[in-house]
Amino acid sequence: MDDITFTIARGETLAIVGESGCGKSTLGRAILRFTDVTSGTVWLDGHRISDMRGRFLRRLRRQMQVVHQDPSASLSPRMTVRDILAEPLRNFGVAGARADIDRRVAELLTWVGLPPEVANRYPHEFSGGQRQRIAIARALAPEPDLLICDEAVSALDVSSKAQIINLLADLQQRLGLAMLFISHDLAVVEHIADRVAVMYLGRIVEIADRRSLFSAPSHPYTQALLSAVLDPHPSSTRRRISLAGDVPSPIDPPAGCHFHTRCPYAFDRCRIETPTLDPRSPTQSAACHLGQVPSVQ
Repeated sequence: MDDITFTIARGETLAIVGESGCGKSTLGRAILRFTDVTSGTVWLDGHRISDMRGRFLRRLRRQMQVVHQDPSASLSPRMTVRDILAEPLRNFGVAGARADIDRRVAELLTWVGLPPEVANRYPHEFSGGQRQRIAIARALAPEPDLLICDEAVSALDVSSKAQIINLLADLQQRLGLAMLFISHDLAVVEHIADRVAVMYLGRIVEIADRRSLFSAPSHPYTQALLSAVLDPHPSSTRRRISLAGDVPSPIDPPAGCHFHTRCPYAFDRCRIETPTLDPRSPTQSAACHLGQVPSVQ
């Protein structure tokens, strides 16, 4: 990742989108301190967590939790649902007495739409959507301020996906969570996000509120990404943009604008000078040397 800067407000959902390998999950891991940043800083509620170690970092881990892509891999098959949800309650001191833990486990299961009676069952006894609900309940157990969803619905079928998206939106509104939603599914992002950041080869090339980005994208890569989304309307005349070439290696990216090797509008300046993320409107910024990218219908 290179030169990434953004903020997320309490109660807001910021979606991160882009091709596989662009750095979306690495960004989430860096915020959670699963991966240390080599330069730059990460702040949470005024605390510089990128430099914290030991008990100071552990204390702040309660405030940031993650929902992974595959609940079958992220939930221990040897633990009951009660034990899975009780573990963060004990680890972070949210509840200690058995009666308090049982009450909290029942409350968490109710929040995610599961009956408290399932607490003594094991993850393999549930469907994929139900397992993801359990994973969300576990993430909410320590009462976090920030929830990072890393492709949290991509492994689910269509009906389960819709249920989990609605569940996340309802829980966010109820609890006032800040949410970083990492996804490659633009239809899901359009439904759940307040703002969207588009990544390409480790950089944010555009960031905007949802409506501006989907109605009038300012970066050529964003245009190409949105054109790849299927339009169900039978009379649609939207043109799909096919990008030439392959994504360059993130280990040895091209000079200047990383996107210039595939951009249909690239000119000499793009090959030499790295564009900055400049405002295009009060709610939209793009990293492109073109003052106005031609619109595509």
